Amino acid sequence: MQWYVVASLLTLLTSSQGILTTLSQTHGRYNYDYATIPFLAEIFKLLVSTIFLWRECKKSPPPRMTTEWKTVRLYPIPSIIYLIHNNVQFATLTFVDTSTYQIMGNLKIVTTGILFRLFLKRKLSNLQWMAIVLLAVGTTTSQVKGCGEASCDSLFSSPIQGYMLGVLSACLSALAGVYTEFLMKKNNDTLYWQNVQLYTFGAIFNMGRLFLDDFRGGFENGPWWDRLFNGYTITTWLVVLNLGSTGLLVSWLMKYADNIVKVYSTSMAMLLTMVLSVFLFTFKPTLQLLLGIIICIMSLQMYFAPPSTLVDLPVSVPASQSAPVKTDS
Repeated sequence: MQWYVVASLLTLLTSSQGILTTLSQTHGRYNYDYATIPFLAEIFKLLVSTIFLWRECKKSPPPRMTTEWKTVRLYPIPSIIYLIHNNVQFATLTFVDTSTYQIMGNLKIVTTGILFRLFLKRKLSNLQWMAIVLLAVGTTTSQVKGCGEASCDSLFSSPIQGYMLGVLSACLSALAGVYTEFLMKKNNDTLYWQNVQLYTFGAIFNMGRLFLDDFRGGFENGPWWDRLFNGYTITTWLVVLNLGSTGLLVSWLMKYADNIVKVYSTSMAMLLTMVLSVFLFTFKPTLQLLLGIIICIMSLQMYFAPPSTLVDLPVSVPASQSAPVKTDS
């Protein structure tokens, strides 16, 4: 399968994720424990990867699977980074408002490019760096008017701790993605074996979060497994399937493409979500949204198009034709 097909599917699924989550609410609130969604999504990804791995193992020759502990022990690290990132997110929101946080979140586009260069030793051309910065500008422009009805007057009036935590959050998000790509390309193991390791630890960490939530609440509502499916509807299950399928597509891109493709997919998905919200909800289109979409499309063209299509290079003239012709006097 071509990477651009997977990237397009990722864009569509990611853009529908927020819409499905909104539709799963009843009178503006969740009737289910939202913390169970990531856990069930991890279980879904683990089951799908296990089935595909089992099918590959029945073939001859069997797929490559590294089982050495020194390799397996690296797979919990992305889950640990995401766990820290989630806590930093909550800490950041105690200092800045939601609009400021969403705008600052676009820093992960640039930090992904920087870490992509530093840790994976992938060199980007000057034109590609300009495209990445342009993507960050475009996504920010589309959110400038308060990401909805709120005002952005407080964008530059938050405490310095909020901005520092926001930068840390962007760096952690980029680091998790770049490190996951490093793991996926570290050896020639089959994708499904790598997924099984990633999602096993992901399920364990999400289960730990559910236990922690019960402990903090004093087990007032009983253990999490007793209320795992409470309040679930068809739309809620679609949220789980959407989140799980998105994760599987991301792992494919990490293995066979790279983080920059994923960044573009998720950024375009954010814009597509805002456009769809105009038709599905009460979201009003703004000039900033239109300008942001135009800038992001320009960035997409700059990054992936061959340079020859972007710059009119002078046509080289063969030396035999350009040399002056000597005449006898």
